[in-house]
Amino acid sequence: MAGSQSSLREANRARVVDAVKKHGGLTQVELTGATGLSAATVSVIVKELLAAEVVEVRSTVRSGRRAQLVTLAHQVGLVAGIVVGHRHLRVAVADVGHQILAEQVLPLPADHKADTSLDRAALLVVDLVERVGSELDELLGLGIGIPAPVDPVTGMISVRGVLRGWDGVQIAQVMEKRLARPVYVDNDANVGALAESTLGAGRDWRDMLYVKVAHGVGAGIVIAGRLHRGSDGTAGEIGHVQVEPAGRICGCGSRGCLDTVVGMPALLEPLRTSHGNLTLRDLVRLAGEDDPGCREIVADAGARVGSVVAGLATGLAPQVVVVGGDLAETGETLLGPIRAELRRRTMLSQASGPDVVPAALGTRAQIVGAIALALENTDVFDRAETREEERAGR
Repeated sequence: MAGSQSSLREANRARVVDAVKKHGGLTQVELTGATGLSAATVSVIVKELLAAEVVEVRSTVRSGRRAQLVTLAHQVGLVAGIVVGHRHLRVAVADVGHQILAEQVLPLPADHKADTSLDRAALLVVDLVERVGSELDELLGLGIGIPAPVDPVTGMISVRGVLRGWDGVQIAQVMEKRLARPVYVDNDANVGALAESTLGAGRDWRDMLYVKVAHGVGAGIVIAGRLHRGSDGTAGEIGHVQVEPAGRICGCGSRGCLDTVVGMPALLEPLRTSHGNLTLRDLVRLAGEDDPGCREIVADAGARVGSVVAGLATGLAPQVVVVGGDLAETGETLLGPIRAELRRRTMLSQASGPDVVPAALGTRAQIVGAIALALENTDVFDRAETREEERAGR
C-alpha cells in the first residue's frame, strides 16, 4: 500500500512539473486545471518541489488578482534550440522557463549541406552557452527544427529531395556526437505548432492547425492537445499537395505541388520585370507598404494556401487555424484570403468554419518551438537529483 501511495505521489509530481514545463509557468489555480489534481494536492506538491529546488515561485497578477506563479528553477539547467532554414541558421540558449538568454542568426548559402550547417550550429551552441556564463554539461538537451518531414523513429528526413544535401543524414546522432548532449529533431512547422499550442495563439484550444507560409508551406497538426506527426512524420506536409496536375516538378519528385505555386521562387518570379530581384523579406516589406503588385502576389498565395488548408480543416475540424511564417507578417493581406477560402469551402455543419488568427509568436515560433521540443523531452527530476548528490558530496 505504501508503495502504491509513493508511486501515485511521484506520478502527481511529474504531472505538475510537466504542466509547468509545457507552459513555461502557471499559477496554482491554473495548475489544478491543467493537471486535474485538487487544489490541496497541487499546493502540497508545489511546496515539495520548491524545497527540492525544482521550481521557483514568484508573485504575479492574473485577471486583476495577485497570484503565485510557479516556474521551473532556472538553476536546473539550460536547453538549446536550433532552426535550420533554407537560407539562415538560428540558434538560441534558454533556461527551463522558456526564457531565451542568448541567440544568434547566421546566413546560409543556397543548397547548404548538412555537415557544414550542423558544424556551424554546434559551434554556435558552445559559444552561446559560454556567453551566458555556463558550461556545456549544464545543457539538458537540444531541439532542432528543419524545413522537411522528419521520421519520428529514425530522426531522418522521410522524403528524399525536399531538403537537398540532407538526405540520409542521422541529424540527431551527428549533433549528439559533436556536443555529447541529447538531441531531438522535428519538422519546422511541427515545432512552430508546438510553440503556438503551448505558449501562443493556440494555447486555449485543444485542436489546432498551425500553417507556416515562408520559403515553403507546411502545417503542424495538434489534436486533443498533442502534436500529430503521422507514422513517417509527413502529417501536415501541405506544401506537397498537388494543386496543378500539369505544373512544375517539385523537389519531392511530384508535379504541381503547392510549394511550386506559392514557394519563394514562384512568388518572386512574376515581380522580376516590374520590381527587379527581390528577396522574400522585400516582398513582405513592400506588401506592408501597400505596393499593389506585391499585395496581389501575397493575396493570391493566401487563396491558394487557403484552398488546401480548407481541405485539411474539413477532415480534421480544428477549432482554430494559426498562421505564421514570414508571409504572415503581411497580416490580412495573407490571412484574409485564407479565411475566405475556409469559409467558402467549409461544410455547412461547421457554420463559418474555424477562426483564422495570426501566430502570437510570429516568426519566432520555430525557435521557441525548438526550445519547447528539447524541454518536453527533458527529465528535470534527474537533473535535480544530480544537483542534490553534488551538494551532498561537497
